[in-house]
Amino acid sequence: MRLPFSLFLLLSHFAAGARKHTFDTHDYYILEHDPLVGPPLSQVASHLGVQVVEPAGELDNFWVVRIPKQGPSTSPSERDGGEDRVYAALEALRSTISARDPSHHVARSIANSVKHLARQELRQRVKRAPPPIYPSQDDDDHALAQPIMDELGIHDPLFPAQWHIINEKYPEHAMNVTRLWEKGITGVGIVTALVDDGLDYEHEDIADNFWAPGSYDYNDHQNLPTPKLPDDRHGTRCAGQIAGVKNTVCGVGIAYDSKVSGVRILSGSVSDIDEAAALNFHYQNTSIYSCSWGPADNGKSMESPSYVIERAILNGVQNGRDGKGSIFVFASGNGARHADQCNFDGYTNSIYSVTISAVDLKGLHPPYSEPCAANLLVAYSSGSGNHIVTTDRGKGRCTNTHGGTSAAAPNAAAVFALALSVRPELTWRDMQHLAVRTAEIINPDDPDWEKTAAGRHFSYKYGYGRLNGYEFVTLAQEWELVKPQAWVELPAVQVGNGKSTLSGDMSGGLPIVPGGTTSTFTITSEDLERNNFDKLEHITVRVWIKHHRRGDVEVEVTSPNEITSILAARRRLDADKDGFPGWRFMSVKHWDEDPRGTWTLRVSDIGAEGRTGHFVGWQLALYGSTKDPSLVQEYQLSLFEKLLPSLPSPNGPSGDNDESPSSTTKVHPKPTDHLPGDHGETEGEADKPAFHDDHPANDATKPSITATASATMIPTADEGWFSDMSTLVSNQKWVFGAASIVIMFGIAAGIFLCRRSLRRRRPAEHYSALPGDEVALGAMSHGRRGPRTKELYDAFGEHDDDDSDENTALRVDSPGGAGPGLEFHEGFLDDEDPNTPRTALTSAYRDEPEKDTPSRGAASPSRSGSGDGSWEHAS
Repeated sequence: MRLPFSLFLLLSHFAAGARKHTFDTHDYYILEHDPLVGPPLSQVASHLGVQVVEPAGELDNFWVVRIPKQGPSTSPSERDGGEDRVYAALEALRSTISARDPSHHVARSIANSVKHLARQELRQRVKRAPPPIYPSQDDDDHALAQPIMDELGIHDPLFPAQWHIINEKYPEHAMNVTRLWEKGITGVGIVTALVDDGLDYEHEDIADNFWAPGSYDYNDHQNLPTPKLPDDRHGTRCAGQIAGVKNTVCGVGIAYDSKVSGVRILSGSVSDIDEAAALNFHYQNTSIYSCSWGPADNGKSMESPSYVIERAILNGVQNGRDGKGSIFVFASGNGARHADQCNFDGYTNSIYSVTISAVDLKGLHPPYSEPCAANLLVAYSSGSGNHIVTTDRGKGRCTNTHGGTSAAAPNAAAVFALALSVRPELTWRDMQHLAVRTAEIINPDDPDWEKTAAGRHFSYKYGYGRLNGYEFVTLAQEWELVKPQAWVELPAVQVGNGKSTLSGDMSGGLPIVPGGTTSTFTITSEDLERNNFDKLEHITVRVWIKHHRRGDVEVEVTSPNEITSILAARRRLDADKDGFPGWRFMSVKHWDEDPRGTWTLRVSDIGAEGRTGHFVGWQLALYGSTKDPSLVQEYQLSLFEKLLPSLPSPNGPSGDNDESPSSTTKVHPKPTDHLPGDHGETEGEADKPAFHDDHPANDATKPSITATASATMIPTADEGWFSDMSTLVSNQKWVFGAASIVIMFGIAAGIFLCRRSLRRRRPAEHYSALPGDEVALGAMSHGRRGPRTKELYDAFGEHDDDDSDENTALRVDSPGGAGPGLEFHEGFLDDEDPNTPRTALTSAYRDEPEKDTPSRGAASPSRSGSGDGSWEHAS
């Protein structure tokens, strides 16, 4: 397809960095255009009334478009998407369905070519720099550091104070990289981008290792990431940890011969377009993106990347470094004192991120470092009286006040740079495998450690353990590359006929009772074989949960091997009422586990009066390695994350204007913001479980509701619809009342049977035949099928005419009525319509998945007529 000349000129003049967007005069949008299903982009833009500005970063077929503002009279409703002109134009195209309209086909073609449209809004990424603290460095004994300095010619004056490299007080607690330096492994040839608040590239400790081509300022849209605001020092400090030059200024970086670049996004307002471009900036030559930021660590937030940002991250791991994949290192967050957890952050719980928590110089868990099942490793940072010593912004300036998980992440990124310098062909997944296999258990008596099915130890606080630089790089040198990625996305499970719309409005579900409500799903060997799946790495669990107070909810998943991952523990400050509309949790705790068998998800809450909830649905996904690399497929993101069940995506955008604007921007503070003033002083701990052992699995005496997922994604009737039955036994009145009813029923039944027996003994001649009273014997034959599915349903409850939908959950065993179906005794429901066709009787509820049930892709929605569960009771 030939590009229009104007578009060709646009592309030819497009530079690496995005153009500055003038939000004061224009509204900007990001548009994903599919050129294979519709007209050229220029024609689409013309019909939507927008101007094409530029490509959106490195994403194929994503474009920045804009439209002039209407002026100061623009109403708030338009700003919220209610009267948006571009959305309205797209909706008008989609609604042009009249066959008599000659523009019908053109309009539909244009609409179908727009896969995604989202208006961009500016938000300030709030930085979270800690207040200055100046702890005393009272140890002048350089017994361990001095020999290394002499051997390697290190003259940096603050090197002896860099305890994270050589720990004089607690020698076992350091990044363990000096032996690599002795072998000449110093990070040569590797570039790490600090996605942060700028980089003081003129600083004597940075200048020689600064890589300008990989740098850009997305706040001011300039080529160099110059720090301009008074608190723009965070990125420079992190860069010094990685690539501080070996000279006579400050200290040294762990990979002191590697290169660093700066991508500035945290010093002002940026849109999702800019953030997506930042995470792909110069991604063929940049190996690592160090990201010490995320949603607010206040114990209240639950935020994930927007669709375009997720596409950029996926693009990075699929296409970055010539297909080996960009390595994204994220700090886990500093909100542990607020009961925050990194599984409520869509960046740190991504399978594409290496999530790093912190330990201090004593190896203790600092009170700020967030735990969760997505934590992979810990690296050293502030706590127990010490901070990280590194470069600071300003000529010749250094700092001894750096810390938080913001400092732990660059320490890990620096070790990864050392490994890539000796094995540049390592993929993004190889790096995670190396992390799992070389991590060292720390504080082995800490009760948070649990043994995994693969025989390793895992902790929500420490992940698989501390990162040992020497062991990591040594194994990397001889590591056999893993096979390409495979995945198994199981059908979504509707619990209690739960539903969720495109915008996340949930209905149905089972009440969350004391002890929790559970649902199960069984994974078979056929599921794995069908998806070319070999070894397990990550699991993700999407949940749909309605609740009046989100922070009361606790979620855990248990594998067939009885390994439990706590996905969400109580967050006392989270009073949000929106629940979990398709939120994705992640766990690395099941790495290398055999996933075949029954997985159980438990949802519980603290049971506070007036704060109730319903478990609506869930979806399990497995990610790992392929069995046959020749059959590898490329993973595709869904546009409709909030839908339950996960249906095939319709052509074109969702058309839900509430969806796109809400995901256009995010606030991504740095994890150093809101750090307590004593983050480098407070003593850590190594004697407490991360979630204080208060999750539901620890109380085996509590009752629970169980919903079993079958191939039709409907829980069994005795478990799903009499949700309060388990509470009856605790009430003696109900027990005695029920017993009395049973006794009375037995007496009445006995009298009835006796009387009927006496009648049968009467001679037949006492009766006379009525005219036309003959009954065909064929109608009473054995093996007779009952009435049609619809009429069988009607025997137990009313139905809705809409329930003839082809997506009904009842299974058909064979098209022609042959094969097993429901078997009825003679005369069952003899008042049926005699004209009922027999072939309609092959539908039957099944309690176990059938062998041909697809394990990937969409699940058909279950339909139960009136919604009262009558059909399920019949089974």
